[in-house]
Amino acid sequence: MSKAASLTRVGIAYVAAFGVATIWLLWGPDARWLWLDGLIADVLATLVVFAASRIHRNSSFYDAYWSILPPYLAVYWWLAADAPGVSDGRAWLVLAVIAVWAIRLTGNWIYAFPGLHHEDFRYPLVRERAGRLEFLADLVGIHVVPTMQVFLGLLPVYAAVALPGRSLNWLDGVAVVVGLAAVALAFVADLQMYRFVRTRQPGQAMDRGLWAWSRHPNYFGEISFWFAMGLFGLAASPGDWWWLLIGTVAMVAMFQAASIPMMEGRSLERRPSYQDVIDRVPRLVPRPPRRTGGSA
Repeated sequence: MSKAASLTRVGIAYVAAFGVATIWLLWGPDARWLWLDGLIADVLATLVVFAASRIHRNSSFYDAYWSILPPYLAVYWWLAADAPGVSDGRAWLVLAVIAVWAIRLTGNWIYAFPGLHHEDFRYPLVRERAGRLEFLADLVGIHVVPTMQVFLGLLPVYAAVALPGRSLNWLDGVAVVVGLAAVALAFVADLQMYRFVRTRQPGQAMDRGLWAWSRHPNYFGEISFWFAMGLFGLAASPGDWWWLLIGTVAMVAMFQAASIPMMEGRSLERRPSYQDVIDRVPRLVPRPPRRTGGSA
């Protein structure tokens, strides 16, 4: 199947998914709390995407959902709340940073997506390890768990755009700078990787540019974006810090415990020279690489 035909099918699935979510939000039973309304709509949309994944036997149907859902839910919360005490200035800043992030990440996915003949290598591994429970592994591990992680990451956005809080302040400025810097970092890291892939020699491992300072600068950029969302929440309601940063912690845990180990295991299998990169280059947080061998 061609890339254009594949993108068309994914697009149709997403129109259906967000159509179901919108029907729930506009005409479904009132869940009493806006955050719960949003969560139910999010799960319903995820189930539609999951159905498309099973029909096409390709869980990469879910990949772009990660970046399309946040602006949708953030806009809904802001418009539906219409609450006194919400800083419109902060809401506009939050939505602007999310929009820049979503456009960048979705565009990157479209550029790199070859078509439905390809599936992210991690998904078959998850299903194979589950054995007879592969259906549940696909539903929960590949679709529902990431949906819940993104939802947790959006909790500070909910606080910033839907709940009464402090007026616009200096922490909002920090959040804007961190958020846009995170997007720029991930963009440059991905661009450098694409250029490297086009010219690399067989078995050569990436250790140039930002990738000489971090083995996963794109992941560091993604985590930093969610940290910026947490800062927006703290700017609006600092007393709620104990739940506003749950999403950031969940993102760090996911990348450190799942995404990075799986990516590095695959790199070592395909390029044994990657062990030298592990010995010299920091795992996640960028810093100058080591000159000599040592533990990563």
